[in-house]
Amino acid sequence: MNILVFDIETIPDIASARRLYRLEGLSDGEVGEVLFSRRRQETAGGSEFLRHHLHRVIAISVLLNTPGKLGVWSLGDEDSGEEELVQRFFDGIEKYTPLLVSWNGRGFDLPVLHYRALLHGISAPRYWETGDGEQGFRWNNYLNRFHERHTDLMDVLAGYENRATAPLSEIAVMLGLPGKGDMSGEMVWDLYLRGEIGAIRNYCEADVLNTYLVFLRFELMRGRQTEKGYAAECQRLRDMLAAEDKPHLQEFLEAWK
Repeated sequence: MNILVFDIETIPDIASARRLYRLEGLSDGEVGEVLFSRRRQETAGGSEFLRHHLHRVIAISVLLNTPGKLGVWSLGDEDSGEEELVQRFFDGIEKYTPLLVSWNGRGFDLPVLHYRALLHGISAPRYWETGDGEQGFRWNNYLNRFHERHTDLMDVLAGYENRATAPLSEIAVMLGLPGKGDMSGEMVWDLYLRGEIGAIRNYCEADVLNTYLVFLRFELMRGRQTEKGYAAECQRLRDMLAAEDKPHLQEFLEAWK
């Protein structure tokens, strides 16, 4: 079985905001502030979290586990445009037909990716298959909430009850995992404005690693992995990280007790 754990990082969709709200002449930072201000007014609690269609993807990180490969990386490079990143993500699904694993992917990451694929005209027939072309997808596809081809750990562990959901950062730390450290999603926009794309991609990769380790524990809990197998998969990941010459991955490994 191929497993693809994924996470995205986003910023306000400045180009669309300029078209939607006639904000020509304002800087990117100023347009972002307009969007955040509008959102505060729309929400009862004054949240600045933008609606899904107003997010632009600037990083997609993945962990791919196949019988012959285990690796974690961010798609494209720091100069890659959004269209390339989204295309590469769906190309991976076309190639591997993996089990997708996420934390809140059903509620955030995938809807955002849907809108961005729509915007860029990206074809992803394997992802959108629901059984008309391949019978097996009728009973297990990427789109149905209760199917397993996409396992949203936040959703599943909460028993599909919104009131029971928890943040990845807290669950990871509860399990003795590194968690998010000093970073948070709220910092991404400021990092982007400062041109620190590398830091954003590193942060996204750490989220993927935390998600994968929670998934391994989940597999153990539901009896699909033995204690011996769980320990072996954790060691496999440790060995992979140790072999990577990347400071942020070494920091993750050092923090993983």
